[in-house]
Amino acid sequence: MVANLGKEQPPAARRGARRRRPRRESALVWWVLFAAVGVAAWYLHSWRIALLGLLGWCLYEFLLVPTLCRVLTRQGAPCVERARGRLFACTPSHQHVKNDALWKLIGMRNPFRRRPAADDERGSGVVVHSANVRGRLVPADRAMILLAGIGTIVTVVGMVYGFD
Repeated sequence: MVANLGKEQPPAARRGARRRRPRRESALVWWVLFAAVGVAAWYLHSWRIALLGLLGWCLYEFLLVPTLCRVLTRQGAPCVERARGRLFACTPSHQHVKNDALWKLIGMRNPFRRRPAADDERGSGVVVHSANVRGRLVPADRAMILLAGIGTIVTVVGMVYGFD
């Protein structure tokens, strides 16, 4: 048997194959939890428990939902890498583009933006899609982020109202 000096090609079965990603928890587990909180709020006639469930759902949508990055690449196809939460992207360069899109969603420019996003996909250097086009949120993500934001505002107002 000859020692592997690192100059040989990998076996044909492994050539070009992507590594296997670990499985994530099912979204059904979260929805069962939200349903249980909703049933508890209805059974106990407690709007405070309902607000707690709404706040949990908002945090889930912002931070924990298993989703895809969906930032447009320079060639125009959406990124299919996995991300956790609707506010996050897969890489720092994609996160810059997504941050700009989130600021644009509320009608402002990103005040923390220092320089243009550096892409790891230099390719030919020809920009097929501008940063404004690449930073558009998918309509489903836009709707869920707006609903979760409204839900957070409702929760905070309800909590302040509950102090009276």
